[in-house]
Amino acid sequence: MKRPFWIFILLFPLIAMARVEVYQFDDPAQEARYKQLIEELRCLVCQNQNLADSNAELAQDMRRIAYEMIGRGESDEQVIAFMVQRYGEFVLYRPPFQRSTAMLWVGPFIILGAAVLVLLLIIRRRAAEKSAPLTAEDHERARQLLDDYKT
Repeated sequence: MKRPFWIFILLFPLIAMARVEVYQFDDPAQEARYKQLIEELRCLVCQNQNLADSNAELAQDMRRIAYEMIGRGESDEQVIAFMVQRYGEFVLYRPPFQRSTAMLWVGPFIILGAAVLVLLLIIRRRAAEKSAPLTAEDHERARQLLDDYKT
């Protein structure tokens, strides 16, 4: 079956925009370091993706910078320090525990503790609100209501 030529014309812009970065490393250790670094650094445009997964132009630039720095023989710490200096601590997926990041580390535990406390209070309140046993008058009133309903 012949495919129409117009499908290729419609898909051509997508094909033209697809780029694959290919970086050559001197040894496998450098390549492993590069891959580990771009997985630990956050894309500032996408915010929930690391540099390895992002297709944003800024992520491409950051990957290129990391590649060049590793090629010059700089350590992982130097690459990370440069990225933090240039883009801020938000670039780190695991920021260090400092005064400015304390709520990032402790906040989820505070929220969890508050949720458990609220749950315990609700359970205790329900246990305290046990209904009192029915009296003879209550039974008589219920019997009258049922008799009135039947007739």
